[in-house]
Amino acid sequence: MHTLRYFLFFCLLMLSGVRTVRAQSVDSDELFRQAREAAFDRKDYEKAKALCQQALTQSPNYADIRNFLGRLYTWEKKVAEANEQFTTVLKGQPQNREALVGLIDLNYWNDRPVQALTHANTALQFYTDDVEIRLKKVRVLDELRQYSEAYALALAVLKAAPANADARSLVERIKANASQNSVALSYDYLYFDKNYNDALHKAPWQVASLTYGRTTRLGSLAARVNYANRFSGTGFQAELDAYPRLSPTFYAYVSVGLSGDEPIFPRFRAGASLYANLPRSFEAEVGARYLKFSSPTWIYTASAGKYVSSFWINLRTYLIPGDHALSKTFIGTVRYYYGGADDYLGLSGGTGLSPDETRNVLLGETRQNLLSQRASAEFRKGLTSRDVLSLTASWYGEEQANRPRGSQWGVGVGYKKRF
Repeated sequence: MHTLRYFLFFCLLMLSGVRTVRAQSVDSDELFRQAREAAFDRKDYEKAKALCQQALTQSPNYADIRNFLGRLYTWEKKVAEANEQFTTVLKGQPQNREALVGLIDLNYWNDRPVQALTHANTALQFYTDDVEIRLKKVRVLDELRQYSEAYALALAVLKAAPANADARSLVERIKANASQNSVALSYDYLYFDKNYNDALHKAPWQVASLTYGRTTRLGSLAARVNYANRFSGTGFQAELDAYPRLSPTFYAYVSVGLSGDEPIFPRFRAGASLYANLPRSFEAEVGARYLKFSSPTWIYTASAGKYVSSFWINLRTYLIPGDHALSKTFIGTVRYYYGGADDYLGLSGGTGLSPDETRNVLLGETRQNLLSQRASAEFRKGLTSRDVLSLTASWYGEEQANRPRGSQWGVGVGYKKRF
């Protein structure tokens, strides 16, 4: 009889222990849920950290909670605390992907690219074909200015996942820096229909450009000479463009141009923009342009773009304040990438003219031309990894005073050599 009692007591004790373990497990899960709710819904990181620490007291080997706590410290830029959480997980689980990725992000976001590269290489030993980790390594290599290696890896990822918008965005961003030098030559032929019956537009226009580009540690530079035969005369313009790198997120555009051949070219032109590489393959820009013909013209611009699978979509506006009105240009562009970074078909349309296009000296004649309509197409093909061919076709239709509507037709060809 006593033996039966002891047996029943022992069974009850064991069941009680099982229920306690289960209760603790449930409690840890619930605390984890509450921590995520506090962090994501209320942005209360202190509460979220306290809940995580409480949960880890019950379940110290709960890797997901410890990784989440590491992320919370990362968002607060507490490097030592975050590093402690991720490394604790890896001591017990050396292949834990979330902890490995957490260490890459922790060091990359806190300006420690050398350490981030070390962790990226470690992660790729376990997850060789992981697209996300490979792209993180591309960003780190880009930050370290190891452009050739970054570009090669980005191209490899894009080849394996051609619809990956992040890979496409990174390839486009890095390719200009992948080769230290480049030379580009372009030629445009512009024809005006019979409604242009004045001397300034009677003969076709021809515009040619020769550009030398070089990548430096501070960003890329380009020196350009433009030649034009238009307005019954010829002229030259010298330009210098710079794209200084400000941070992994921001870079700038600065440009100046000089010419002594007005109205073939403006006497002086300048431009500046700030670009931002945003999450989810978005990019944005704000800037200004200045043209000095017989009188100065200020132009303000803004644009937004996004990579979606094999497409790049961009919307841009130029705004010109006037004495009585605000002249507006709107341009939409879509590119379809059918191959590598240099292989795409682009279509563009909108209203008005762009001061960033050498052909658009019409901006200096009259602001009424900004009321024109436009459409263009571009075909670009990488002949080799260093040789690029481009073909363009364009149309501008303009409302004109005291005469019928006029049209401008254009074709162009370009060639670029990287070395």
